[in-house]
Amino acid sequence: MKTALFLLLATAAIAADAPVLKDDFSAPKLETRRASRGDWKFADNIATCTQDDELYKKFKDHGPIIFYDLAYTDAAIRFAFKPDASTKSVVFTSNGDDGHIFRIVFSKTGASIRAFPPEGKADHTSIAAGTEPDLKLKPGEWTNVSVELRGSKATLKVGDFTKTYDHASFARAKTNLSVGFAFGTVSVKDVVVEK
Repeated sequence: MKTALFLLLATAAIAADAPVLKDDFSAPKLETRRASRGDWKFADNIATCTQDDELYKKFKDHGPIIFYDLAYTDAAIRFAFKPDASTKSVVFTSNGDDGHIFRIVFSKTGASIRAFPPEGKADHTSIAAGTEPDLKLKPGEWTNVSVELRGSKATLKVGDFTKTYDHASFARAKTNLSVGFAFGTVSVKDVVVEK
């Protein structure tokens, strides 16, 4: 009886700590993953895509993207990306039923953190929550990103950089998250979401 109780408690503790999403790209298909707007390759636990300019035009100036369909409000999200020298931007977005909620755009001039209030849904109006000129794209290098969304706060960690941004719209319920890019070739690995 004591052994069964111990096993039950141990299993519950392990389950509580388990990520709600973990994509190590060991398989080309994952139930919650939608890789689109390009020919994504999955090898050696990495997803890689080169932008196709015709598809970029077809999708109204939107490049390749990986979506994860996952309902959450608060979460800790980690991933890594590696752009090449032609990449103009890498974008992480949390979306809700009513559109974008939170976004980070990494570019050659730094990173922009954006909030999307629900009243701006019709025209994708966003508000700058922060600009970080030191968080530039690093061609040929892996960048590890951690985003923690808790209520109205979003904490961004990139290397030694850590900063928390605050906007009421961050607290809204989310339905998916995505990592996308524009131009060149980008690799993505180690996508993990914990609540």
